[in-house]
Amino acid sequence: MAKKMQTVFFCQECGYESSKWLGQCPACKQWNTLVEETIKPTTAGLGATSQASLRKDKHVEAMKLNTVKAGNEKRHSTGFAEMDRVLGGGMVDGSLVLVGGDPGIGKSTLLLQVCKSFAEEKRKVLYVSGEESGEQIKMRADRLGQFADELLLLCETDLDVIRGVVEKVKPDVLVIDSIQTMYTDTASASPGSVSQVREVTAQLLQVAKGWNIATFIVGHVTKEGTVAGPRVLEHMVDTVLYFEGDRFASYRILRGVKNRFGSTNEIGVFEMREEGLVEVSNPSEFMLEGKSVDASGSVVACSMEGTRPILTEIQALVSPTNFGFPKRQAMGIDYNRVNLLMAVLEKKCNLHVGDCDAYVNLAGGMKIGEPAMDLGIVVAIVSSFRNVPVDSKLAVFGEVGLSGEVRSVSMAAARVKEAAKLGFSKVMVPATNLKSIQNEAGDHKVELIGVRSLKDVLDVL
Repeated sequence: MAKKMQTVFFCQECGYESSKWLGQCPACKQWNTLVEETIKPTTAGLGATSQASLRKDKHVEAMKLNTVKAGNEKRHSTGFAEMDRVLGGGMVDGSLVLVGGDPGIGKSTLLLQVCKSFAEEKRKVLYVSGEESGEQIKMRADRLGQFADELLLLCETDLDVIRGVVEKVKPDVLVIDSIQTMYTDTASASPGSVSQVREVTAQLLQVAKGWNIATFIVGHVTKEGTVAGPRVLEHMVDTVLYFEGDRFASYRILRGVKNRFGSTNEIGVFEMREEGLVEVSNPSEFMLEGKSVDASGSVVACSMEGTRPILTEIQALVSPTNFGFPKRQAMGIDYNRVNLLMAVLEKKCNLHVGDCDAYVNLAGGMKIGEPAMDLGIVVAIVSSFRNVPVDSKLAVFGEVGLSGEVRSVSMAAARVKEAAKLGFSKVMVPATNLKSIQNEAGDHKVELIGVRSLKDVLDVL
């Protein structure tokens, strides 16, 4: 007797599975995100068959860890030094890379330019599009230049058909745009559902590892900015990249949040032009363009993105409130962190900012959550509150504690070198970092101002 089809409910935000519908997801606490899906009975699936065959294979043996050779992965340049930096040195054969970003941010343009670079190196590339027709992709490609014949295009959403083409073509690089449009008959749900995305990604993982094909997957994002679909999607892939930035601004930031072949939290900066994306080799100089010279509430702070120091401008506007409850707003910086630092200024420095409206902005539209930006936020708020400009040749960094102390941060010497390279003559640093900076930075020709507490900061300003 045939088994009945089973109905379950999946959360579209996090992938939580429930046997009944719920108004609020117990995992991610989002409302009205559970959708009904029908799944096939698990009798003899592909996974069970493959596991059984492994158990019966007598040639499968465990190996000693000391006999495994590591560090032999072969890397290939993507044509962008910024993207190679985020990937940890280049694209690795057989790796599975997930690229997420807002609609219209430039994900398809970036990958098409990467495919162009691979094709020029005589590496066979298969670009699979499930969202656009061949004519639409050709229109975008004409703006990017001439493409080599090694780039093949396939407009298809059936994964079984795609696997057949991959087996026939045997490409070196495979691009799937996007994962939410693909479907397979092994899952009975509609394309883009939780079960379909999970099953399609699992099969693409087998393709990438089994045939040693470097695979890029484009993923949509939710309103919170995370990749849409089940959370297991990010666990299955080797690398997760987020393409960030304002669609109405010219710059784009490629951020690595997971990388099995390199360091995480690295970023690459690009500029969107008519001819496509162009990498920005000096992000600090790019972020500081147009900075006002003698304006209060403006200061340059240095943050670390992976192993790269980046100088950004922090702007603050503090004014007495016209209502009983002061308004606070933060752009690019944690809102709660701004409230915390203003409370420290009120308590430890006797600055009456509690009854003032405060607006803090990270110029350029970047989003940074590093604690080393605390000192920059404090200096900008104090400068705006007292309406006194900060020296335009001064850069700051440091973490601020609840008792008003300025704590040390990592990689302080690299931050000072970046400030010196861009022409800053003074750097305000935590006093506990002075010794390490002098030992590592060498002859940096920058005046170091060591501060131990916020009272020292106010005295300097």
